[in-house]
Amino acid sequence: MLLEPFQYILGVLSGSLVGFTLGLFGGGGSILAVPLMVYVVGVPVPHIAIGTSAFAVAANAAMNLVSHARRGNVIWRCAAMFTVAGVFGALFGSLLGKAIDGQKLLFLFALLMVVVGGLMFRSRRDVGTPGVSCNREKAPKVLGLGGLTGAFSGFFGIGGGFLIVPGLVASTGMPMLNAIGSSLVAVTAFGLTTALSYAFSGLVDWPLAGVFIGGGLIGGILGTRTAVMLSTRKGVLNMAFAGLVILVAIYMAAKTFIAFL
Repeated sequence: MLLEPFQYILGVLSGSLVGFTLGLFGGGGSILAVPLMVYVVGVPVPHIAIGTSAFAVAANAAMNLVSHARRGNVIWRCAAMFTVAGVFGALFGSLLGKAIDGQKLLFLFALLMVVVGGLMFRSRRDVGTPGVSCNREKAPKVLGLGGLTGAFSGFFGIGGGFLIVPGLVASTGMPMLNAIGSSLVAVTAFGLTTALSYAFSGLVDWPLAGVFIGGGLIGGILGTRTAVMLSTRKGVLNMAFAGLVILVAIYMAAKTFIAFL
């Protein structure tokens, strides 16, 4: 797929915003990446936008994971359990997602985002329990939510962070900042799983993915620093995350509704 040079410039700027969001929230990168590729960069095929964003978000998540890990924000055992279950779910979800019309997929994506955003806003005052661990008692819940989150991730072609963060909080009770850092393990794995599935079908624009990743590197550094700063203020990260999800969902729903008319 050939794009105009200006579209690749928009890709760099869009990637910076996605990287910042991943560093700040540990997710939400795909919430922005898909609509940015479709509505800002101008990728004409929704499935290519989904496949390309999945790869770019996975790469940017990996870079942000390094930054959060250095700050001690990652609870590795919980992240690993959630990720392993989620990868299997993502494989199944991506196969199902490619069989559904692209515009309908984007609309369903928007509806799911509204629900998740509302749930997170309701729990904005819950700061979590520091020092949690994933023992045998918590394993069924962590694995179950991990598999379900992975299935949604693959189905919608997203890294899944906006589902992983609340999933980790719900299944372990960990603080928001730890959920953000830990979620990046799963975001990277889910995104790569989905991207490989789309790549085998020829639905990844590699040059666009490259410029997206480059922009995301700079944005991610700024996002991680901001997350650490906001984590000291009770409920601010939760409310900001929920607000981002709901706003982008409304925008996507309006755009796809207009396309149906």
